Amino acid sequence: MTASALVLAVASLTGCGTDSSSAASNGKLDVVAAFYPFAFVAQQVGGNDVAVVDLTKAGAEPHDIELTPRQVAAISEADLAIYLKGFQPSVDEAIQQNKPAHTLEVSTVVPLTRPVSADEQDENQRHSHLSGDPHIWLDPSKLATVAHAVGDQLAAADPPHAADFRARAAALVARLESLDADLSAGLRDCRQKAFVTSHAAFGYFAQRYGLEQIAIAGLSPEAEPAPARIQEIQREVEERGITTIFFETLVSPDLADTIARDTGATTAVLDPIEGIKDPTRHDYFSVMRANLGALRKALGPC
Repeated sequence: MTASALVLAVASLTGCGTDSSSAASNGKLDVVAAFYPFAFVAQQVGGNDVAVVDLTKAGAEPHDIELTPRQVAAISEADLAIYLKGFQPSVDEAIQQNKPAHTLEVSTVVPLTRPVSADEQDENQRHSHLSGDPHIWLDPSKLATVAHAVGDQLAAADPPHAADFRARAAALVARLESLDADLSAGLRDCRQKAFVTSHAAFGYFAQRYGLEQIAIAGLSPEAEPAPARIQEIQREVEERGITTIFFETLVSPDLADTIARDTGATTAVLDPIEGIKDPTRHDYFSVMRANLGALRKALGPC
């Protein structure tokens, strides 16, 4: 169901016990975030002064979500909506039609500066409308810019708590800067610089830390690469002495397993953090540090 088809359903849900209206009665700002990294930032910056709704449920792959009527209602009532234009068309449409009080379209503060190569474009051109690689959150320095912007938006929506929002944003930025420094130091001297991953999510990450991403699939993890692309990756793995093929937590590892089996490599998890299965056990920082450990093992000695 498209967002436009849900518009009539919104009226029946608005004010009828949604999470958003409950939050408003508690004096909190209602924030909707398109998917996990932005929801995480909103919660860290907002603290107890916000109620955050992640439009992508835990453990779900966010690229092609379809919104429920209740989610569209939450968007219509939101004090702030955080999203990335072009990444989730149904979210774009719902925000355009329901017009939350404040919006933060992330590419307006962190431009998608990394062009998408022909190899990374999916056969079905699912994300051809994007101006570049959307995976900016995998570069902590870029996510820090988002954190500042979220603080500013929350301050504008709730001036009495502006100082609190900006202080929490500054604290989050400091943690991101520390993570950035650890990633840089941990990956600077690795013997191997190239890594193979399930889909083209790690371009900004590789660019930031002097590595080279070799992606099996393009921007969508569900795209099926052509047989010639798989053969090309297998050749690169063998010729360059790559020992590990990375797969993800939210998509099938079958292609990674096949390439590893055919080349004698092993497999390991490298998480693009588009969603987290259990947010009560893991968060952005713990997963990024797990990624660092996995890369150091695969690219080492480091």
